[in-house]
Amino acid sequence: MGNVSKQQAEPELIAVPVLTILYQDDYLVAIDKPAGMLVHRSFLDRHETVFVMQTLRNQLGQHVFPVHRLDRPTSGVLLFALSSDVARLLTEQLTEQHWRKFYLAVCRGFVKQAGILDYPLKEQLDKIADKLADQDKDKQQAVTALWPLAQIELAIAIGKYPVARYSLVALQPLTGRKHQLRRHLSHLRHPIVGDTTHGEGKHNRLFAEHFNSHRLLLIAKRLELKHPVTGIDLVIEAPLGEVKQLFTEFGWPAEDSWYSIFFDQAELSGLAPL
Repeated sequence: MGNVSKQQAEPELIAVPVLTILYQDDYLVAIDKPAGMLVHRSFLDRHETVFVMQTLRNQLGQHVFPVHRLDRPTSGVLLFALSSDVARLLTEQLTEQHWRKFYLAVCRGFVKQAGILDYPLKEQLDKIADKLADQDKDKQQAVTALWPLAQIELAIAIGKYPVARYSLVALQPLTGRKHQLRRHLSHLRHPIVGDTTHGEGKHNRLFAEHFNSHRLLLIAKRLELKHPVTGIDLVIEAPLGEVKQLFTEFGWPAEDSWYSIFFDQAELSGLAPL
């Protein structure tokens, strides 16, 4: 019997993005995390093959150490340490709330008042990963500062309303609870567009159908911290990126410098409780 040649199927090539580096030195690296990309491997998402940590490690040719997190659908500034010692110092800063973080979000309805929302949140536990955790923990303090930046009324009927209204808001989380910004805006009845967990499907569909927007419209725009080694003040900002076209179409500020100036001037003093 002659030899039978067997053709092996070529492995499927997976497109790995090149991560945009926003800041890098001998101790730290900050990247612009793409929306929809997991930060690290999780047994809850076993089918995923591309992760920020692995991609960044391969891109830099060295290990990176996570310090904080962004939800999978959120884009923007994500900081890593380049050694375990620096990671420890950054974690201490974060725990002691020495960082300032600012986000941009597009949400349903007209947000007219700036203020501070102090609304405790029950810890969100995963059915699998946290099955051994205490299921009856008390609510945790959760505080968010909010500033309305722009609004738009679209001549598109939605539900029982003849028009659809949306706002652009700046957010500063003063605590770090899971999904805090998404849950706080949902509590205020201004859910973030694209939020499939705490938002509203009809508004998510409107943006997908009319504006080809299929993502959570939440961006970690700016991170302020003191360098853990040199002591210098760092301000790291992510560009608007893929939402810039949407903002331009809405007539909203579409230059990153506009937001830099706003964050420079943002103050908590004088904000009323929401």
